[in-house]
Amino acid sequence: MSTTDSAFAPAEAPDNEDHAALDEDYVLTPQFVEKVVDAADDGDGMRLRSLLEDLHPADVADLMGFLTSEHRAVVVLWLPPELLAETLPELDDGIREEVLERVPHGTLAEALQELDSDDAAAVVEDLEDDQRERVLAAMPDVDRAAIESSLGYDEESAGRLMQREVMAAPQFWSVGDTIDHIRKQGDDLPELFFDIYVVDPLNRPVGGVPISGLLRAPRSAALAELMEPVNEIAVDQDQEEVAYIFEKYHLISAPVVDAAGRLVGQITVDDIVNIIQEENREDILRLAGVADEDRGSSVSEIVRGRVPWLAINLATAALGASVIGLFEGTIQQIVALAVLMPIVSAIGGNAGTQALTVTVRALATRELNSANAMRTFLRELAVGVANGLVLAPLIGVAAGFWFRDEDWRIGLVIGAAMILNLLVAACIGVLTPLTLSKLKFDPAVSSAVFVTATTDFFGFLIFLGLATMVLL
Repeated sequence: MSTTDSAFAPAEAPDNEDHAALDEDYVLTPQFVEKVVDAADDGDGMRLRSLLEDLHPADVADLMGFLTSEHRAVVVLWLPPELLAETLPELDDGIREEVLERVPHGTLAEALQELDSDDAAAVVEDLEDDQRERVLAAMPDVDRAAIESSLGYDEESAGRLMQREVMAAPQFWSVGDTIDHIRKQGDDLPELFFDIYVVDPLNRPVGGVPISGLLRAPRSAALAELMEPVNEIAVDQDQEEVAYIFEKYHLISAPVVDAAGRLVGQITVDDIVNIIQEENREDILRLAGVADEDRGSSVSEIVRGRVPWLAINLATAALGASVIGLFEGTIQQIVALAVLMPIVSAIGGNAGTQALTVTVRALATRELNSANAMRTFLRELAVGVANGLVLAPLIGVAAGFWFRDEDWRIGLVIGAAMILNLLVAACIGVLTPLTLSKLKFDPAVSSAVFVTATTDFFGFLIFLGLATMVLL
C-alpha cells in the first residue's frame, strides 16, 4: 500500500469492547449504555472514566439522555473537566440544569474556562442565582468579565450568541506580520476561527481575509490588498435574523459590531447550525400545539405545556358540534349523513394543514412576502380546486353506490362539499399565517388550531347545508 493510501485508510477498531459505544448509525448501543449503568450502580468511578474518556462530547450528552437522574448524578462526577466542559453545551436544557446542580462549584468554574465565551455564557445562564455567583467568583477576572458581558445582552440576540474571542489585524499589516502575530498568541487565540478581520484605527471592521487566502499569499502581501467585504452583524440583532443572513450568504463566520461599529466579537457557523435546528424544532412543536420539550422534561411540565392547547381544541370542537346541532333534523331524516360528515371535515383539515405548513415554512425562510403573497394565494386556491376535482368523483361515486337504496344524490352532495371545503381549506391555510405575520404574531403558534377549527366548521356547514337544500 502506498503512503497516500495508508494515510487515508480507516483506523482499525480497538479490541477493547468498551469502545464499541456506537452502532453503524452513530447511535449509542444498548449494550454500552448498560455497561455505564452497571458501573454507576457499583460506584466504580474508574470504570466509568474508562468508558467515557474516549467518547465525543455529543455522545456523552446523548448518553445522559438515556440515563436516569440517579445515574446521571454519579456519571457527571467522573467526567474529566475538559470533557465536562465540552459536554455541557450539548445537553438538553432540562438535563443540563439537573447536571449543573450536581457539579461542585470549583469543578464547574474550572470547566467553564475551557469553553469559548458564548458557550460558557449559555451554561452560566442556566445556574441558579446563588450558584452563579459562587461559580463566577471562582473564575479568573478576565473569564468572569467576558461571561458577564455576554449575559448583559438579550437572550436571543447576536450579543448573547457571539464569542468575544476574535482574531483582528490592522490595515497596514502584511501577511507575514499577521502569521507571526498568530503564532505568538498561542492559547489567547480563539479555539476556532476562519477569518482575520481587518480593522481601522477605531477597531471597526473594514474587511476580512479567509485563513485559506492568508496561507496562499506571499508574506509581503498587504492585508488591505487581500481583504474582502464582510457581512457585519449588529450586536442587538435577533438570532433568527442572524441565521437567515448566514444561510442566505453562505457565511462561515461574521464579525459582530456594537452601536458605534466597533468589533466586539464573532459568530461562527457551528453556532448558527444550533440556532437553525432550535428554530425549526420550535416551529414544528408550535404547529402541533406542543411546548418545548426534551428528554429531561417531567410529566407535570409536559402536561402544563399541552393542556392549554387541548383545551382550545376542545372549545373549537364544540364550535363544530354546534353546527351539527343546527342540522339535527336533517341528520335524523338522512342517517347516512352522519357516516359521511367526518370524511369531509378530515380531508379539509388535512388540506388546510398542508397549505398552512408550506406557508409557515415560506414565511420562516423569507421566500414569501408582500411581493408574491397574491401569487402564492392564487396558486394554493388552484391546488385546492384541483385536489377537489380529483377526490370529489371518487368519494361521490363511492357514496352514491353505497347509499343507492336511500338516495343516490348523496354522492353529488358530498362531492360538491368536498370541492368547496378544499377551497376553504386552501384559503384559510394561506391567509391565517399571513395575517398573523402581518400583525407581528408568530404564525406557527396558533395557526394550526384556527385552521382545523375553520375547516371543521365550514366542512359541516357546507355538507349539511347542501344536503338540506338538495335532499329535503
